[in-house]
Amino acid sequence: MQLIQETLDLSAYLAADEAIDHDHPLVRETAAKLSDGVADSYEYARAAFEFVRDTIPHSQDSGDLRVTWRASDVLEQRTGICYAKAHALAALLRAEDIPTALCYQKFDEVHGLVAVRFHGAWHRQDPRGNKPGVDARFSLDGERLAFTPDPASGERDYPVLYAAPHPVVLDTLKAARDRPHLWQTLPAAL
Repeated sequence: MQLIQETLDLSAYLAADEAIDHDHPLVRETAAKLSDGVADSYEYARAAFEFVRDTIPHSQDSGDLRVTWRASDVLEQRTGICYAKAHALAALLRAEDIPTALCYQKFDEVHGLVAVRFHGAWHRQDPRGNKPGVDARFSLDGERLAFTPDPASGERDYPVLYAAPHPVVLDTLKAARDRPHLWQTLPAAL
């Protein structure tokens, strides 16, 4: 699948916004800790990916009822669903000047992940969190995502690389009272 940038301006994929608040002190502090001792931006990106994937539980897996959507809140509260974890990873990567896009897949509901730009190309990464049957890995040599869509079942990858969270996703997260409410209102399409 060919990924399509929403905008040709790469600086848009480095910008801070209300959800990807990489200018927040907690995001900056976390990025500084993760960058300590890494040799280059590739190693940093892998460390940030593994940090979000492994130390911030997916709230559905952990049973956490809280809904987070802002990167700094995800880092502070240590919980989030796929979209929120993608926002956190995007903020950590952008804090270190790594262009990062938000991208989505369609299953029964829309699933969120990120794409990072290295060596002139975009590479999708899924920080959702591993569990039995899910083994996502950071990779620039072929995708190692949490899920693979089955087109015969109506599932698909959305090819657009968004500079900011899709409004449908962000509005859904912000309107949710708690995770059970969120689960009833997850978008089925973009």
